[in-house]
Amino acid sequence: MLEYVKTILLKVSFSTYLFERELKKGIRYLVPAELEEFRDWCYASFGLSHRPILNRYFVTAF
Repeated sequence: MLEYVKTILLKVSFSTYLFERELKKGIRYLVPAELEEFRDWCYASFGLSHRPILNRYFVTAF
């Protein structure tokens, strides 16, 4: 499921609205063991363009 969520985020990263919506769903789909790897990947991939959104969802996810 982790790879699927990553693929979706890469495809919708052009839109802030879609990115936030899919990130929220992705966090719900992943098991706790995958969340840390997912968080690191998100910040590495989208830290420059979507940092406020990432901060909002990953601060509450952990």
